[in-house]
Amino acid sequence: MASLLQFTDKGIYCPTGDFYIDPWKPVNKALITHAHSDHARPGHKSYLCHNHSVRILKHRLSGTIKVQGVQYGQDMRVGDVNIRFVPAGHILGSAQILVENKHERWVVSGDYKIKSDGLAEAYEPVKCDYFITESTFGLPVFRWDDPSLVFDSINQWWSNNAGQGITSIISAYSLGKAQRILQGVNPDIGPIYTHAAVENINKLIRQDGIRLRESPVYEHGKSKDREKALLICPPAASDSSWTRMIKNHSLAFASGWMRLRGTKRRRGVENGFILSDHADWNGLNHAIEQTGAQKVFVTHGYTDIFAKWLESRGIAAEKLETAFTGESIDNESD
Repeated sequence: MASLLQFTDKGIYCPTGDFYIDPWKPVNKALITHAHSDHARPGHKSYLCHNHSVRILKHRLSGTIKVQGVQYGQDMRVGDVNIRFVPAGHILGSAQILVENKHERWVVSGDYKIKSDGLAEAYEPVKCDYFITESTFGLPVFRWDDPSLVFDSINQWWSNNAGQGITSIISAYSLGKAQRILQGVNPDIGPIYTHAAVENINKLIRQDGIRLRESPVYEHGKSKDREKALLICPPAASDSSWTRMIKNHSLAFASGWMRLRGTKRRRGVENGFILSDHADWNGLNHAIEQTGAQKVFVTHGYTDIFAKWLESRGIAAEKLETAFTGESIDNESD
């Protein structure tokens, strides 16, 4: 097996550069693909990430962490190794990380989606010898509709509720999905409010110069026109006193996991909208084809099934065991 990157009990390691990529145990040097908690862990001595992830990492981990930001396409030399952060299209600041020397060219995908959402920098395919891909939605059942159709459905649900004096509450991850919903819905239907956890992230994004719609924090008993409003909250708040205090509401969840039967019941929501920040089945296959990689390593999701599928198509593939291998609906993997 090629040796530029190695798989260790702490994470993906580059011996030549003495750094790790998205490690799950404390290390000296951590390169971070994006700021979601299943990729950006606390305890590292130094962090390297895209510029748009710097403020969010400091907010989520600690304002005192040592973190450096880089631009997309910026080449960095670490000994005999070249490193480049390439847009992954997953969320703002998300990156694939290219690691190469004279003999090998690796790409660590992090999480990605190949269709632009108008917020994150659009995904860019990178030719490589070895590709480490996520497989969060690595089953044929996961195929996404055009997002515009999903937002039409969200707007219709919200409009119907507003016409009946019912508050619409939509649950979405506070980093990534919440901003997509904020930008994608029709503000003419009624006021849009956010949970404080969502607005904290929105403020950091605006500080980076990204234009987001205004999204005042919802205040019980104070916010106007609640009966016509759309409230955007994180999943943890959907079954909490924050939600229960809002009488006569309709609760929805926006996630790729809504493609699975029974997710609405398990989530305790009335409506589900299939909206994901990850590549679907077709997207994963298309991305892998574009890399031209001689071998693919599969992580984060349906690793065994997806690796076997690639093998059946004549693509050398191997599943990776990591701290987050396996299906998950609760660690921001939607």
